[in-house]
Amino acid sequence: MRSLDPLALVRYLDVVLVVLATPFVVLLGAPVLGFAVGAAVWILQRFAGSALQAAASRQEDYKRELALNLTSVLVRSWLVGLTILAVGLLGEREDGLTAGITVIVAFTVYFATSLILRPLERKSPPS
Repeated sequence: MRSLDPLALVRYLDVVLVVLATPFVVLLGAPVLGFAVGAAVWILQRFAGSALQAAASRQEDYKRELALNLTSVLVRSWLVGLTILAVGLLGEREDGLTAGITVIVAFTVYFATSLILRPLERKSPPS
């Protein structure tokens, strides 16, 4: 039986903030399409990244683990970038800008929290 992660709220603070920002974006009249696309692609890639990182950590060979993590980061980055470009080209330019700002803010929160949590997650060296 798996125990609950006591740091889950901090680990996914970026996702929580994106979800909590939704009513403010709507009430302030910001481009909703851009925000919705940016938020959706961010949340989807975050959960996909977590699943792929868990799969990579189960690898016996460290080269496979590294390759899976690197591939995951590159594919998810391209997915987010191309989605922002597409929403800017298919919708209004403001939609692309809003999607980009949403992703940048979410990434900044994710990066800061991962820097704080990384020392707590380090695997103990084998004895």
